[in-house]
Amino acid sequence: MIEPISSATPPAAIPPEWGPKVTAALSAGENLICWLEVDLAANLSYGKTLLLFTDRRFLAIPAAAVSGENKTWDRDQLQSIQCRDQFGLGTIELLSAAARLGTWRFTSRHTTAAHRFAQRVAAALRNETLADKDTVTVCPSCGSTLGPEDVTCANCAPMAQLPPSKSLLRLLPFAQRRGGMLAIGLVLTIAATAATLIPPYLTMPLVDEVLTPLAAGQKVEQSLIVWYLSGLLAAALLAWLLGWAKTWIIARLSSRISADLRNAMYSHLQKLSLEFFGGKRTGDLISRVGSDTDKICTFLSIYLLEFASDLLMIVGTSLILFSQDVKLALVTLVPFPIIAWLIQKVRKQMRHGFNQENRTWSNMISVLSDTIPGIRVVKAFAQEQREVERFRSANNHVLESNDRVNRVWAFFGPMVSLLTDAGILVVWAFGVYQIANGQLKTGVLIGFLAYIGRFYTRLDAMSRMFSNSQRAAAASHRIFEILDRIPSVAEPMKPVSPGRVEGKIEIRDIRFSYGSRQVINDVRLSIAPGEMIGLVGASGAGKSTLVNLVCRFYDVASGAILVDGIDIRSFPVEEYRRNIGIVLQEPFLFFGSIAENIAYAKPGATRGQIIAAAKAAKAHDFILRLPDGYDSIVGERGQSLSGGERQRISIARALLTDPRILILDEATSSVDTETEREIQEALDVLTRGRTTIAIAHRISTLRNASRIVVMDQGRIMEVGGHTELLDRNGAYAKLHQAQYELAQGGVSP
Repeated sequence: MIEPISSATPPAAIPPEWGPKVTAALSAGENLICWLEVDLAANLSYGKTLLLFTDRRFLAIPAAAVSGENKTWDRDQLQSIQCRDQFGLGTIELLSAAARLGTWRFTSRHTTAAHRFAQRVAAALRNETLADKDTVTVCPSCGSTLGPEDVTCANCAPMAQLPPSKSLLRLLPFAQRRGGMLAIGLVLTIAATAATLIPPYLTMPLVDEVLTPLAAGQKVEQSLIVWYLSGLLAAALLAWLLGWAKTWIIARLSSRISADLRNAMYSHLQKLSLEFFGGKRTGDLISRVGSDTDKICTFLSIYLLEFASDLLMIVGTSLILFSQDVKLALVTLVPFPIIAWLIQKVRKQMRHGFNQENRTWSNMISVLSDTIPGIRVVKAFAQEQREVERFRSANNHVLESNDRVNRVWAFFGPMVSLLTDAGILVVWAFGVYQIANGQLKTGVLIGFLAYIGRFYTRLDAMSRMFSNSQRAAAASHRIFEILDRIPSVAEPMKPVSPGRVEGKIEIRDIRFSYGSRQVINDVRLSIAPGEMIGLVGASGAGKSTLVNLVCRFYDVASGAILVDGIDIRSFPVEEYRRNIGIVLQEPFLFFGSIAENIAYAKPGATRGQIIAAAKAAKAHDFILRLPDGYDSIVGERGQSLSGGERQRISIARALLTDPRILILDEATSSVDTETEREIQEALDVLTRGRTTIAIAHRISTLRNASRIVVMDQGRIMEVGGHTELLDRNGAYAKLHQAQYELAQGGVSP
């Protein structure tokens, strides 16, 4: 438990930017018990608020960027506090005996801290002492409850074990796959660098043996002049040819490494479980697959190539300089330690800045990925200006993060340039001194200056490459955060092939939680092959979660689900799901033709099989009325079709796979009565001979169910036939009566 701290000195653990506000808000002698920083405003835009709980009251202090004033409630007003989280969004609610006093929201990164805060406040309101070992820790990514000694989540670890600065090293396995191209690129880089070192080396004898004698009126052999000038021309042409070849090879290599990264990321995303996506924003994932890999490609193809050339140039130049004049070479290196110190000084600041830049960029992309697919809702409620402001706010955060990086770089870059210019000036001064004392030839000094110009130019370029390496390291770190994620629905160590199952399902005392909220509790149910079971109950009763567990989108926390007597966790996930067909309440169609959407689960289906499935789903007639029939493009998410038409295509898709287990998740709840009748006829064909679990709010849609299962708060309350459950006069009878009264009032149940 956080020790009470006097208001005169704000707690050290509180972020420094809150210090003045906390000092001003707390009264003399008031002791702070615990605090929490949340990061979402009331409209779900990013905005920080600090929650404080003291021995006298509860305070909410908004940041300067969040509108509103401080709010406070005395302790005797408070009765309880609740903390809930689901799918990446959490809520803290403060309650009195009669009303909700306040609500604050936070993203998944604050989940663990929010639960601990709520538990400590609740314990204090009960006049109890809560130690750290008694608090529940929740994984902010997947929602799993961690033990008191757990530092990382077993479902998510390992996750980015290397620090961001070393994340670039993890690209080596991807480069090794292109070993031949990498070797050619390395050889060409060495050769091109060596070629660029030739002209200054020829300049020294050209000055001493040709230019100086000519200036003194002495005769010089014509062949010597031709030899040196031809050498300079040949070196320039060779350097150009090798430079072009190495750039082309490295660009091809980097683009292929980037493509391999995108393929690996997308492939790994497909393996991850639904809970991972529930805690992530679509825009953030798109940003990682797209822009982060693009940053790495740019770094590898441009900056890393230049860095390798610069490094070889510096090493080669240093060797030549020391071979010509040791004293002058040592003078050349005077600014080098200062530049190295500067790089080390700003390294952490730059890396932190680029991490923030990537996060703010992802947030901006997330706004786009939210509003563009939901543009119909935006326009329907005339919220265009609000979304413009939301995007402007996210874009401003990108600008702010860029400004922080640029402030550091604006000082660092020119300072390196100043030091390199100073180094060249020192070489000039020392070289003139040596020539005046007869210790150095003019040609050597000219050659030195040519080399030193290249040396410092490359050193300056290397320092500038530093910022790009930090940007690429931050991007690489975000990529490997995905690639290191372990699916919580794991493949079995000793898989058992399910083949084509019969469809017998046994659910044995299963439990399941979303984070700290238990949604399935001790559920036991047996379903015979070919039997149709109806699931009914209020929203939040656990119906959809139960079928998600049967589909193995999640794994049970305890208990087991067996199909044909075998635990489904023993089956390879992909093979098992081939036996399952799903028809959702809101069917999802991909951009493409109707035929492609029907054949999505069976890409090799013939046109005849597709048409047969469409006929069975009562979709054939309306498809033929479309301009291009089965080749008609449905548009993104099927927006060009009605809800009933999308649903019938979804049924045809399920029919084509001929599943043994069928899941119907409120398949007719969002359509009119006439469309429902047509869909119900298609469902009658679909369910025939298959083990079916049907979720329905409308009891009328479960007329073919052999048994009806009534759920409430994650438990099975009743099981039986329609007439039997009505005779019991229990939860099902009350639900049926409520829907009957709605129907009598003119609303179809």
